[in-house]
Amino acid sequence: MKIPVIRDVLESNALGAKELEALFAQAEVLVVNLMSSPGAGKTTLLERTLRDLKAEFSMGVIEGDLQTSNDAKRIAGTGAEVVQINTQGGCHLNAAMIHNALGSFDLATLDILFIENVGNLVCPAEFRLGEDFRVTLLSLPEGDDKPEKYPPMFSGSQVMILNKADLLPYLDFDLKRAREGARALNKDLEVFTLSAGTGEGLGPWYTWLREAVFSKKGTAES
Repeated sequence: MKIPVIRDVLESNALGAKELEALFAQAEVLVVNLMSSPGAGKTTLLERTLRDLKAEFSMGVIEGDLQTSNDAKRIAGTGAEVVQINTQGGCHLNAAMIHNALGSFDLATLDILFIENVGNLVCPAEFRLGEDFRVTLLSLPEGDDKPEKYPPMFSGSQVMILNKADLLPYLDFDLKRAREGARALNKDLEVFTLSAGTGEGLGPWYTWLREAVFSKKGTAES
């Protein structure tokens, strides 16, 4: 009896994600779903990105957590619009939650909407949110075998960010193994190695974002 229930939940979410995708396309807003384990550095990366690119783009953030608005407060400190979603124990955001949060934004004024998903390398991989891109952060202290251990997360992403690169001299982390393990699941995966904490290596990430925004607007105009 459990299998139909799980299937119904995923099918319902898929329909909601399609509706979101249409809304985002109409508004010509790039939507990026950020996923990772807890503590991998999603919020720190967002803080850096929002501050460094605020002169170029109008950006908003949907924050997902089980409890508290701690991360939303950090994001608000950058001056960006932010909405907090507390899942009250749920291990992922879903399309209905995103749809409900959109009332706080004027999508027509945004260039980029970031969705910081609940910290988890399992559940978020199953639930589409109408996003253009899925970006998975893997912090070096977690270990280089995570793509092998959690294949759905990495096979379903378009970008993998290897974060906390400043710690590489102090860790037994094989960059080559992590890249090859992820690209064995997804040969087209973009990989960036950086440190959100120090700012090292952020340039290629910003270039990718710029190109993604321009591509989204160009696709809408054509």
